[in-house]
Amino acid sequence: MKIGVFDSGAGGLSVVKSLLDHHLFEEIIYYGDTARVPYGPKDANTVIRYALEALEFFNNFNIDLLITACNTVSAYAITEMQGKASYPVVGVIEPGIKALENSLTDKDAPILIIGTRATIASKRYQDALELLGYQNLTARQTGLFVSMVEEGIFEGSLLYETMEHYFKEIDTPQAIILGCTHFPLISDAIRGYFDDKPTLIHSGEAIVEYLEETHGIREKAEETKLSIYASDNVEGLRAIAKRWLKD
Repeated sequence: MKIGVFDSGAGGLSVVKSLLDHHLFEEIIYYGDTARVPYGPKDANTVIRYALEALEFFNNFNIDLLITACNTVSAYAITEMQGKASYPVVGVIEPGIKALENSLTDKDAPILIIGTRATIASKRYQDALELLGYQNLTARQTGLFVSMVEEGIFEGSLLYETMEHYFKEIDTPQAIILGCTHFPLISDAIRGYFDDKPTLIHSGEAIVEYLEETHGIREKAEETKLSIYASDNVEGLRAIAKRWLKD
């Protein structure tokens, strides 16, 4: 299979890494809208317009499936994308919710949801989890993490002070939903802040589990070809990919 992965910038590469690790696809076309990152502070109509323009980009390739790795796009534009595309379009929110449900049966356990302003404001995670019976939810917009990851800051005092700013009044949760695909790059630091106790829900691993369960995609590719494109500074994005995907 040939698939597309779309993100507002570099964060969706964390999803690509999981797909590569599991050898699910023969070819991956990655497109980062780096000219307009971040999507998190933008209004819903703008996010929908950008998402539909990304579909036009993928019309240049004969893909079998598109993964929208951006949580903000998944929160606001997934229905519109599915209505326009001639192939399946999968977001990251539903897989993340399913992954949490599979890993946490205690409906009273404290759960922390972190993401961009737009993702948290959409309440897509909160509403879906409440429908499943989870009661003890805390949601925080943590947009500064996006900029830090884009700058290559994955540890250290600056990141710790930012976590202190966001998390100092939050008791240790049993699970944390990383509601932005940038956040797995700082997952060790986030979990370490809470003494390595919470279970982390990672969009990339959740997508792999979701594709296997709901789309029956289990065929293992011997080798995966990855092509990376961007709306601006494609060489910069490819350099980031080389660093992030090297393991």
